[in-house]
Amino acid sequence: MPSTAHRLRRRTAAVLALLAGAAALALPPHPRAQAVPSDRRTTAEAQWIDRTTVVWKGARSAAAQLEFGDPADRDGRPTGRIRLTPGTLTPAERAAYPHLTGYPAFTVDPRDRALAATALRGRLVATQRTADGPRTTGVQLPGVLDDLYGTRARRAALGPVFHGGRPTLAVWAPTARTVALELAGRRVPMHRDGASGVWSARGERDWTGQPYRYLVTVWAPDAGRTVTNAVTDPYATALTADSARSLVVDLADPRLAPEGWAALRKPAPVPLRRARIQELHVRDFSIEDRTSHHPGQYLAFTDTGSAGMRHLKALAAAGTTHVHLLPAFDFSSVPERRADQQRPACDLAALPAGSERQQECVAKTADRDGYNWGYDPLHYTVPEGSYASDPDGTARTVEFRRMVQGLNGSGLRTVMDVVYNHTAAAGQDDPHSVLDRIVPGYYHRLLDDGTVATSTCCAGTAPEHTMMGKLVVDSVVTWAKQYKVDGFRFDLMGHHPKANVLAVRKALDALTPARDGVDGKSVILYGEGWNFGEVADDARFVQATQRHMAGTGIATFNDRARDAVRGGGPFDADPRVQGFASGLYTDPNSAPANGDSAAQRARLLHYQDLIKVGLTGNLADYAFTDTAGRRVTGAQIDYDGAPAGYAAAPGDALAYVDAHDNETLYDALAYKLPPGTPAADRARMQVVALATAALAQGPALSQAGSDLLRSKSLDRNSFNSGDWFNALHWQCTDAPRGAAADNGFGRGLPPAADNKDKWPYAKPLLADPALRPDCATQNAASAAYRDLLRIHATEPAFGLATTAAVQSALSFPRSGPDETPGVLTMRLADLVVVFNATPQRQAQTVPALTGRRYALHPLQAHGADRTTATATYDRAFGTFTVPPRTVAVFRRG
Repeated sequence: MPSTAHRLRRRTAAVLALLAGAAALALPPHPRAQAVPSDRRTTAEAQWIDRTTVVWKGARSAAAQLEFGDPADRDGRPTGRIRLTPGTLTPAERAAYPHLTGYPAFTVDPRDRALAATALRGRLVATQRTADGPRTTGVQLPGVLDDLYGTRARRAALGPVFHGGRPTLAVWAPTARTVALELAGRRVPMHRDGASGVWSARGERDWTGQPYRYLVTVWAPDAGRTVTNAVTDPYATALTADSARSLVVDLADPRLAPEGWAALRKPAPVPLRRARIQELHVRDFSIEDRTSHHPGQYLAFTDTGSAGMRHLKALAAAGTTHVHLLPAFDFSSVPERRADQQRPACDLAALPAGSERQQECVAKTADRDGYNWGYDPLHYTVPEGSYASDPDGTARTVEFRRMVQGLNGSGLRTVMDVVYNHTAAAGQDDPHSVLDRIVPGYYHRLLDDGTVATSTCCAGTAPEHTMMGKLVVDSVVTWAKQYKVDGFRFDLMGHHPKANVLAVRKALDALTPARDGVDGKSVILYGEGWNFGEVADDARFVQATQRHMAGTGIATFNDRARDAVRGGGPFDADPRVQGFASGLYTDPNSAPANGDSAAQRARLLHYQDLIKVGLTGNLADYAFTDTAGRRVTGAQIDYDGAPAGYAAAPGDALAYVDAHDNETLYDALAYKLPPGTPAADRARMQVVALATAALAQGPALSQAGSDLLRSKSLDRNSFNSGDWFNALHWQCTDAPRGAAADNGFGRGLPPAADNKDKWPYAKPLLADPALRPDCATQNAASAAYRDLLRIHATEPAFGLATTAAVQSALSFPRSGPDETPGVLTMRLADLVVVFNATPQRQAQTVPALTGRRYALHPLQAHGADRTTATATYDRAFGTFTVPPRTVAVFRRG
């Protein structure tokens, strides 16, 4: 059994196979498996779904019973029974539990239903006598717990709640025999409300600031006995270092509000369809920024003169609207005290660019350093302590708020990456298991045999259960109200019920400036709408997937255009598979995986149709002429057997070409472009790729640093790769010894765990100094990208609100059998945009525009990129001529 220090693991090959070609997921840390000794491991094939019905996979159609033990008996010896008779599921039950409709159902004898509350607080097994002998299995309880307690419990105020300066602490633990409060070293009894299952204790004013835990005595099926767990509060609002204790803290306490907090002025809100988002990691942002006074901390966002903040301000001035922070809630994988964080012992900067030694050295401290993406939630509603100046106490609360102030003051709204779909651990033995040690078997999604589902990589939660769904809503509302967060990105949102995410939207919409200090309607929501795992194809509920979220105002990531722009998929065995912006057909790299010239041409033209759909906002009903000359809709364009277009309106699909997961855009192009491609041409292709998202209808996201050609030295899964592979380099002159510039490329072969199979491709690339762009090239790419952002921000046609408006204003006049491979021409109201991904200057004639006045957009004609400024328009023929590897925007005069 590995130690808890090794709780981070990559996804299994099986999960990757499920996702291949469908999505580029964030690959979160994987806590260690929750093992149970074989003599205690039991199945739980019976599911008590409500007070009247039990479903038992594999049971016979004969009488059965539930045997329960005395809650006071540590070993749970049977003391009572609940009789079961063969029955059927009602229509309502079949709708609520579609995955159970084929299993035998049993009706609870009406005479025994009053025993449910007692039975649920001790050992519980289902038994049946058959001709083959007795059958026994454990019982899953979430359904009946929701039925008995959910109506009252969902209205309960949990965690520390203050009235008149006095706190009440409350925790939902309906199956517990007893719950006590361990407060500052003493034990305080708690009272149980029988209607809700909530235990509470009202305190005095002097409880404020005191550390506490709950002492929960409960039957634990995986332990096979009654246990007493000392556990932190899942509704904690503050913590001691390393999450050892919760703290009794009132987030409304004025002492926790930084100066100016109550009167914080935010940048004007924008509709989600106009959002332009920079995704970054709190530590990445500043840990190697020599101009920051608070490297790696929340307070780095208050260093207004730092290189990083100056760059964010420049992006905001150009049209970036939001910064998306990777997980900044309390997670389990990093020692929070800096003194406990280890550093690689090697002189990494002195090692060769294509060496194995950097990753080997980084790996030795990877589980004990200060770096992790943070997709291993511990407490959902407390800021992560390792980013605070002092993790022990409320500094993290104050400094998170100061971070929001700093970003808002720079013209940027703040989005949080939230990870409610799994926890760092489950079971009774791991101290990082919080929810499951309070109500065993409830908060996590259980498979038919009673084991915890792990398709998300970790112990998957069940937001379909009342109190897990409530936790999601309550947590999001707390971040929005108490920390003034402006948006939320849901990790693996497809593992949530659509109803749960809509409940979040409804709760946010109810927040008003007058009552709550925030306008909840201006808070944006988007997430990963992937469809896989035990919930796939709505097996258990209607999921929050791409197709289901259309029309809700909640966006999902659009993988269709992303794959077309980059080429191939995120899990290709050969990373050289090319796409529109990486030279497919027009600048072939000779990799056999791309096929012959005819195959490349056909695939490129199909990719261009996918990108066209993406430029519309990925609209399902948008009609256009495809590259074969057929009149089609977005939904009729194929994406690996699924409809490419799925959105009902602009804003339903979020455009992107790179994010924290998988290779950065620069690294993907390093693999895919022909090896001899100069760095300046790679930079131009980077801007072409970014433009397909930046100039699309609907919201768009880019990974921080991509405008500066950011590299992670070809690491495709850098969640645990340390600062060496992850840190952003805002000043490219701050380079390792022997390098003239630094964008992160050539820092050694990427970590073996997720990249060794690509090392044969990576090694010659990393050793090639021509692939390291100089400072002028990096800065030029960023300036060209900002020009595109300015165009998007100043041209209303990029923010159309309906499918009808897009259909009327947007067209692809060159689309059809004579379309130029590698070139897309988009007409949008008074604009014409030409995306030239080829190595040649290209002329695009639009006969319908002959005689009309167009000119290169002033922001490009007088912009940073003098190559783009050479783009021309010939009015006599309606011909737009664009330089190689260039996106040019023309405006009607």
